[in-house]
This record gives sequence, C-alpha cells and structure tokens, in this order.
Amino acid sequence: MELFSNLALGFATAASPENLLFCLIGVLLGTLIGVLPGIGATATIAMLLPITFQLEPVSSLIMLAGIYYGAQYGGSTTAILINMPGESSSAVTAIDGYQMARKGRAGAALSIAALGSFFAGTVSTFLVALFAIPLTAIALKFGAAEYFSLMIVGLVSSVALAHGSVVKALAMVALGLLLGLVGTDIYTGTPRFTLGIREYADGLNFVAVAVGVFGIAEILRNLEGEKTRSVLVHKVSGLWPTREDFRRMAAPVLRGTAIGSALGILPGGGAILAAFASYTVEKRVSDKPEEFGHGAIAGVAGPESANNAGAQTSFIPLLTLGIPANPVMALMVGAMIIQGIVPGPNVASEQPALFWGIIASMWIGNLMLVVLNLPLIGLWVKLLTIPYYVLFPIIMAFCSIGVYSVNSNVYDLYAVAFFGFAGYLLVKLRCEPAPLLLGFVLGPLLEENLRRAMILSRGDPTTFITRPISATLLLIALAVLVVVFLPSVRAKREEVFQEED
Repeated sequence: MELFSNLALGFATAASPENLLFCLIGVLLGTLIGVLPGIGATATIAMLLPITFQLEPVSSLIMLAGIYYGAQYGGSTTAILINMPGESSSAVTAIDGYQMARKGRAGAALSIAALGSFFAGTVSTFLVALFAIPLTAIALKFGAAEYFSLMIVGLVSSVALAHGSVVKALAMVALGLLLGLVGTDIYTGTPRFTLGIREYADGLNFVAVAVGVFGIAEILRNLEGEKTRSVLVHKVSGLWPTREDFRRMAAPVLRGTAIGSALGILPGGGAILAAFASYTVEKRVSDKPEEFGHGAIAGVAGPESANNAGAQTSFIPLLTLGIPANPVMALMVGAMIIQGIVPGPNVASEQPALFWGIIASMWIGNLMLVVLNLPLIGLWVKLLTIPYYVLFPIIMAFCSIGVYSVNSNVYDLYAVAFFGFAGYLLVKLRCEPAPLLLGFVLGPLLEENLRRAMILSRGDPTTFITRPISATLLLIALAVLVVVFLPSVRAKREEVFQEED
C-alpha cells in the first residue's frame, strides 16, 4: 500500500501544469537532439544546466530526465532513415531499420521502434518504483565510513564508462578528483589550488566544466568530422504496423525489456550494452537468422526496447544511492547539487514529492513520446537536412550565455573555453572524459566523508574495514578493479573502442 500512496504523490506532483510543461519540453528536446546526429543527450544536458538553476528542483530534474530518455526515441529516427544513429545505443537499430526503410517500410520500422520503446519504458519505470524504497531503506543505515566506501565503488565502477586503456580511465578519475579539490578547505577555510583567483574560492563551476568537456569539445569534434547527410525517405507513410508485424515484434520486445532492465543498472552505458545484447539474443533464438541484416523486425523491436529500458533503470542507483551509472546521471547529480539537494537515500525521505515526482514523470513522458513522435516524423525528416555548420554557432552562443548567467562571472567563460579545448584533446588522446566528470562530482563528497569518518573514529583508519557494510563495499570495489585489469577484459575494451572509432 505504501508503494501506491507514494506513486499517488508522484503523479500529483508530475501532473501539475508546470511540471507537465517541462516534461513536454524535455521529451521534445530529447527527441530533437536524438534526431540530429552529433549532439547527444550528454552534451545537451550539460548545456542546459545553467537554465535549471532558475527553475524549481522538481521541474528541472523532470525536464533533464525527459531529455535523456527522449533522446533514445529520437536516435532511432536517424538510424532508420539515414543509417546514422543519433545515439550510440541506436547503432544496432540501424542494421535492420535502415534495410526496412530501403524496402519502403520506414513507417513500420519507426512505429515498431516507438511502440517497443514505450512498452519497455513503462515496465522499467515500474521496476524503478518497486526497488526504490527497499534500496533506500538499506542506504539509510550508512554512516560516513559507508558513504566513503560507496564513493570508492562509484569511482572504481566509473572506469567501466571508458573504453580502451584502464590506466587512462583511472587517470581521468584522478584528474577529476584533483579538480574537485579546487576551492576552500571545508574545515580550515584555507584556499586550495585557486592560483590566487578569488572567483575560484568556491571551487570550479560544475556547469562550466560540464559544458566545456562535453558540449564545446563535442562541437569541435563534430566540426572536424562532419559527414554529409542524405535522407533516404522524404515522405513516411504506412506508420501503423500490420497484424503480422505485431506478432513478430511481441516476443523480441518482451526479451529486450528484460535484458535492458537488468543491464541498465550497471555502470558504464548499460543502455548501449543492452541494445547489443538484445540483438545477439534475437539472432540466436530466431528461426530465420538469415533475415538479420536485411530488415528483420526483431532486429529493430528488441534493441530499441532494450536501450530504452536500460535508460530508465539507470535512474535506480542515482535515486536510491546517489551514485551515477553513466555520464548523464553524473550531470543529474550535478543538477541536484546546484539546487542544494544532497544526492543519496535521504532524498526519498526528506523530499518525497521530488523523488516520486521524477519516477511518475517517466510514465507521463513515455506516453507523450509515443503520442507526439509518430505525427511529428515529417518534421524530424526536414530537420535532418540542416547542415551542422549552421547549428554550431547557435549552440556556442547558447552555451556561453547560459554559463555566464549562472554566476555572472567572466572566469566561468574562461573555464568553458579551457575545458572545451581540454576535452577535445582528451578525445584525441583516446581518453574519455566521462570518468573525469564523475571524479569531479564525487570528489568533494568523498573528501568530506573521509575526513568525517576519521574524526568520528579519532584518526583510526581501520574504521573502514571493521564496519561490515563499509568493508563489503571496499571488497566490491577491489573486485571490480581486478576484473577490469584482466587481460581478456582489457582486450575486449580495446576492441570495442576501435570499432566505435
């Protein structure tokens, strides 16, 4: 009964006119950036962080969440129509979706992707609601030592966010931790690493770092490698699937939803992993595996359901433990901190309307997506013809104005330029910036809980291994570190990284 009363509170919060409006804005923006290849949900959310500073916490987080799962919908449109995935998780959809479009079945492919995503999103959001309270109850038993160990698990797990070299990923985490130290010491009030600049006494602006590392760096990378886009289908017809289409998509959607819901919780882009896993499963269980790669309906329905389910369940560790499972969730943590909210299990008890409002908004947002996206396919097709050199000056101006508006501090603009160039260099050096951002977000929390635990234990470092929950978490972190250093795992990471390049 408690679950239903909590959901009632959530729907009452999410269904307010203001929150409905921001949910609609979020899913439309998410679809738009999913449709336009080369922008991505991470860069877009980073750019929009300055705006959220002026909004109510619930409204801002509902909008950012809508952008994230809306991008999963939009990414399938470009994958099907021009064989260019708008999101990494839609890369698998392009294999058979584009072939369906070439056979004149673009409308059916788009509707199969949308309906599969809607079903998966609905089921996986229910799982988020179901597991929220039990995990939160466990997390409420955490003290400073347990939180420190939990942050270690999050940082070590973030190594999974980066493909390629494990050492480079760990170096990015360390760099993020160092950047998080900039500012004033929380106990002594002594300035640290500010280079004598008073404007950095409160630390580096999270918005400036995020916009630079993800937004500006992504623009520079896209300008370097812009591709000409040619739309295969200019008019999409036959949107509603046939009875035979429904029969053939039912089982793949169910399997994709189960796979995505399970893998989405894992750190390191669970939605992407879920899409690839779903495609592999469908090809193995199909009685006509030769159809895959030539327009198989299961090759669209399964992966699309899996990536959307994975996107939704990635909110579970964020909402219950305050640990981000991917770069977008790290930005969500930053948005919560900007609003004065401490991420973690206390959010459910101290701000239940916000906690359950976000969960309820996912159902509403998924319904909005399936109702709005199919009629707007003609508009998305036209937007695909806009060249990137027209878009990037507008995006750059928007970023600069947004970052400056947060604190009216010109040094934040310098930081955006610096971290934009640094982010671009990191990509060229094959160092992914996502672990850096996670280290930057979790670093101050890690330091605070470390020092608090040491004070409470009177300087005894064994407190981290004598407390059962803390010791268990540290063992988990050690196990994750050992696994990623295994030769077979390292070889696979390098292989995936080379394929994506």
